[in-house]
Amino acid sequence: MSANSDTVLVRPPHESRWSGIVSRWCPQYGHHARILNGSIILLIGSVFVSLANFGYNIGVARMLGPSDFSHAAAAVTILMLISAITLSFQLVCTKLVAKADSLEAKAAVFQHLMKRAWVIGVGLGVFMLLTSSVLTTYLRLSSPWIMILLAVGLTIYVPLGVKRGGLQGTCRFSGLSWNMSAEAIIKFIGAIVLIKLGFGVLGAVAAISASVIFAFCLPDSAKELRIPARGDHAAPVGEARQAIVFFVGQVIISNIDILMVKHFFQPSEAGLYAAIALVGRLLYFASWSVVSAMFPVSAGGKEDGSSGSLLAIPLALVTAMSVCFVLLLAAFPSMVFQSLFGSHFHVAGVNGMNWLLSMNAAATGVYSIAVVLITYEMSRRIANTGWLQLVVSGLIILGISWFHSTLLEVIIVQQVLRVLLLCAVAFPFVKMWATAGGRLHEEATARY
Repeated sequence: MSANSDTVLVRPPHESRWSGIVSRWCPQYGHHARILNGSIILLIGSVFVSLANFGYNIGVARMLGPSDFSHAAAAVTILMLISAITLSFQLVCTKLVAKADSLEAKAAVFQHLMKRAWVIGVGLGVFMLLTSSVLTTYLRLSSPWIMILLAVGLTIYVPLGVKRGGLQGTCRFSGLSWNMSAEAIIKFIGAIVLIKLGFGVLGAVAAISASVIFAFCLPDSAKELRIPARGDHAAPVGEARQAIVFFVGQVIISNIDILMVKHFFQPSEAGLYAAIALVGRLLYFASWSVVSAMFPVSAGGKEDGSSGSLLAIPLALVTAMSVCFVLLLAAFPSMVFQSLFGSHFHVAGVNGMNWLLSMNAAATGVYSIAVVLITYEMSRRIANTGWLQLVVSGLIILGISWFHSTLLEVIIVQQVLRVLLLCAVAFPFVKMWATAGGRLHEEATARY
């Protein structure tokens, strides 16, 4: 066990009673217990976050209808695209805080990244204000105030990523879960109240920015990261570049389809597609909770032959969740979709609603499994798979630009490219496991 693991990962106040018992009596399973424990905590939190996010989307969809909902969904998607920067800061902060040897070093990393995040956040906010009219025209939005209100939240969104990275890097999964849950709940309640008061789409967007500000202002438990720090612990260029490349590819793959459909299709069809895509996001968000628990434990672990076993639990959890989710939607597509969004989301001229929902869920499940493999490799070293993901994200943009005569074509393009991505990132792991299995077989044969 590394020194970093002793100072950060094995700290009784941060562990649940169960993970502490497992680590004490079965030290060899300590890392696995923390991944499982963290995954459970974040999955429980993700239930509340998902319910609140779904409450927001369903409430806004039912109250505004497909056309106006497409405007609100576009605003949410822009925030998700900007999250490439937010999550890059969170990932770098998580990894460097987890690897740091002393509290002073952890605090220095955290404080340095927070200063950089504020600079970038303010720059993004100003950029959104200056380009609000252009974005409004391209996305066929009902008012430029949608972009103006969103710009306020974007200014705070990047520093929020550093704050969450500090919680995740010190394995404070409960604090991280509460922070994300609070953001989602405030967004849900605020949107319902503001729409009821007659603010419509602008109220739904204002609730997004208000929730981000509220989450950043919440107190956190990682107080040691705010102590006076000695020295300047800037993030290594390789780590920062890796995180940015990964999350740019991730957010494009996960969100660009909604914006492109918003541009190519009528608002009513775009609103329908946004609802279908949001159902798939539920699976991806749950999968990301497992990845978030795995990352700091794997990053702080030793580089030895047994490190690959840290991949087994998150890979199994995400695969199981994906299979169950796809089977549920395949068995009861109409019931799930109509009960969530209502019958008025069945737009005239759009056929195969049930097929669209199931195929989108399957594509999301395939991508979720690929993300587990990519982030595991990133936690151990500077990985190249993020660049592969970025290439695939570009191919998705080109594919949708060429094939968008129907919503089904849009989903097929994504499904094919996501399967190719999974095959590419899984190949090195399959080769490694096959080699290790052959070596063990030779040793066992030689022994007998």
